[in-house]
Amino acid sequence: HIGWAATGQRVRQQVPGGRRTWGLNILPRMSEPAAPSTSPHRRALDETALRSLLRRQTGVPWLHGEVARRMAQRLSIVKQPPSQVLDWWAQRGGGGAVLRQACPRASIRAVEPARASPSAPSPWWTRLWRPSPAWVEEAVPAGEAQLLWSNMMLHWAVDPTQVLLRWHRALAVEGFVMFSCFGPDTLRELRTLFADQGHGPIGVDFVDMHDLGDMLVHAGFADPVMDMETLTLTWDDAHRMLSELRELGRNLHPQRFAGLRTPRWRDQWLRRLPRREDGRWALSFEIVYGHAFKPVPRVRVASQASVSLDDMRTMVRRTPPPGRG
Repeated sequence: HIGWAATGQRVRQQVPGGRRTWGLNILPRMSEPAAPSTSPHRRALDETALRSLLRRQTGVPWLHGEVARRMAQRLSIVKQPPSQVLDWWAQRGGGGAVLRQACPRASIRAVEPARASPSAPSPWWTRLWRPSPAWVEEAVPAGEAQLLWSNMMLHWAVDPTQVLLRWHRALAVEGFVMFSCFGPDTLRELRTLFADQGHGPIGVDFVDMHDLGDMLVHAGFADPVMDMETLTLTWDDAHRMLSELRELGRNLHPQRFAGLRTPRWRDQWLRRLPRREDGRWALSFEIVYGHAFKPVPRVRVASQASVSLDDMRTMVRRTPPPGRG
């Protein structure tokens, strides 16, 4: 029996039979730390290990499905039903069913990371039941989608700003982006324990929601709204807890322990991990939600200004004829 509780904005809910979680220090270091980048938003994340993780993991964690359900409830704020929808990292996000239910008349296209795509092409017969194969991120056409949905993927981005810029390019004017990801308070109990014991980082640092809001503005989005809630998951079985943690990912920090830990080491930190009064382990997951829209492009007033051809076409189409407006 696994129970979970959600706390956020003074909301607390107990649901019997809830489940699932994130990953630990099981993946050995696969590459040296990346060279420092000039990007202010580039994160310390082992890209080689990330590619391996994306290739090897095919299932959808329970927590992703639960967050997708909660995020779909927020789609009511989209006043104009979208006709073209992009589901970014659809296979890993696990929100396809709730997205189709929320947008029944829309054409929904999956977008997957190129680094996770198989090198060999799929057999021709798979097209019989997959009429709309997924796009890779780099192949998404510009300015066509009215809604871009991204569930639980942005925390794996090496440079979130670059991802947001790609989202901005993919959306049509007045298109809407909605996403969710882990926040910095995720697994704070394990982070505290590992720091106290000198075990090194348990994983990459997640981006604060206020910083993500600033990145949305920097990428060209308007009226960003950020929100968060904390989900507390509990277990009474250590093996199940570790298994469900691994479903959510691995330790991709470049400075993680360079080899495999022993079962004795694992048992030691499990004994030191605090339990609740009922004897169950409890771990916190901060879930960050964000949404914004792509505004009509504007040309900044300056002695010399430049505007892209696509933006110029958009502004011309939206300019009222003489004598109107």
